[in-house]
Amino acid sequence: MTGTQKPHSEQDLSRRKVVAVAAGGIATVGLGGTAFAAGAAGERGGTTPAGAGVGSDGEVCYRLTSETVEGPYYIDADKIRRDVTEDREGIPLLLALKVIDSETCRPIRNAAVDIWHCDAAGVYSGYEGQGNGGGGGGPAPTGEPPTGEPPTGAPTGAPPGGGHQEPTDDSRYLRGTWRTDRHGQVTFRTVFPGWYRGRCVHIHVKVHVDGEWTDAGYEGGHTCHTGQFFFDEESVLASAVVEPYASNAAERTTLTEDTIYDQSGTQGGLLKLRYDKRDIARGVHGSITVGVDPDATEDGQGSPPRPSASASASDSASASAASSVSDS
Repeated sequence: MTGTQKPHSEQDLSRRKVVAVAAGGIATVGLGGTAFAAGAAGERGGTTPAGAGVGSDGEVCYRLTSETVEGPYYIDADKIRRDVTEDREGIPLLLALKVIDSETCRPIRNAAVDIWHCDAAGVYSGYEGQGNGGGGGGPAPTGEPPTGEPPTGAPTGAPPGGGHQEPTDDSRYLRGTWRTDRHGQVTFRTVFPGWYRGRCVHIHVKVHVDGEWTDAGYEGGHTCHTGQFFFDEESVLASAVVEPYASNAAERTTLTEDTIYDQSGTQGGLLKLRYDKRDIARGVHGSITVGVDPDATEDGQGSPPRPSASASASDSASASAASSVSDS
C-alpha cells in the first residue's frame, strides 16, 4: 500500500484481510459508566460450560464453534480498527473475543478478526439503500422476558439474505478488523445491534489465519471460521424500550425462531452478556471463546446447518443463563 497513511485506528485497507499494527489487549475498559474486564475466556460461576473441556493448563477449551453463511453484506477488511462505532447511536457494547484452537485449546495469536453488523435501525453500512432488510411490519418487541419454556417449532424455508452483494455506498460504520494478541484475544467497541425482518439480533464474524504480516497489511492466509454471535431474548427485550431501538418498527425474529442460530448455546455463538438490568443503556459487555480449526477453510459460502425443529429445555436454560448482571 502506498501514499499517506491514515492513523491506524481509521486506516482504510481496501480488499485486505487485517491490520498492519500490533493489537494490544484492553485490560479494563470503562463502558457507559461501568468498568468491565476484557478477558473472554471465563464463564460465570467458575464452571465448565456444556460442550467444553479443560486443557492441561486449565484453559477452558470449547468444541468447534458453529460455522454459518457469510451473508450478503460482507466487505473485506475495509476498516482497520477496534472502535467501529463511528456516529451510530445505540447502547454501548464492548465485545471481547478469544480465539483458540478447538483441538489443542491453545490461543491463536496474530489472527485477523472481522466483525460487522447492522445499526439500531437494522441498516448495514455500505448497503443503506437496502434499508432494514426490506422490513417494516410489526412493532418493536414488548412484554415480559421469556420464561425458559421450549419453543414449539422453527420457521421453514430458505434463510434470508442470499449471496454476496456489492456495496452500494461508501459508509462503513459498525465494521472493523483487528488482530488477536498472544492470548488469542481481541476486543471491539461498538453498539448493541438492532434487528430487521427475517433475522434475530446478531453480529457477523470471520477469522483469518496463516497470512504474512507487512507494514502494508496482511497478505495470503485463509479464512478458518465464518460465524455469527447471538444475543439472548432478555437482553433484546431490554434494549427494545431504549431509543433508538424503540423506533425500529421492523418485524423481529426471536432467537428460537432464527434460521441461522443452531440452538446450541455457546458453541452456536451465543454471547455471555453482562449489564445492569436496571439500566441496559449504561452499556453491555459481551464475551465468548471461539473454537476454530486453523487448518480448515470456512469462508461462509456454503449452506448453514438447519436448526432443529425445537430446542430442548436445556438449550433454553443455557440461553437464559448466558446473561449475568453487573450491579455496579
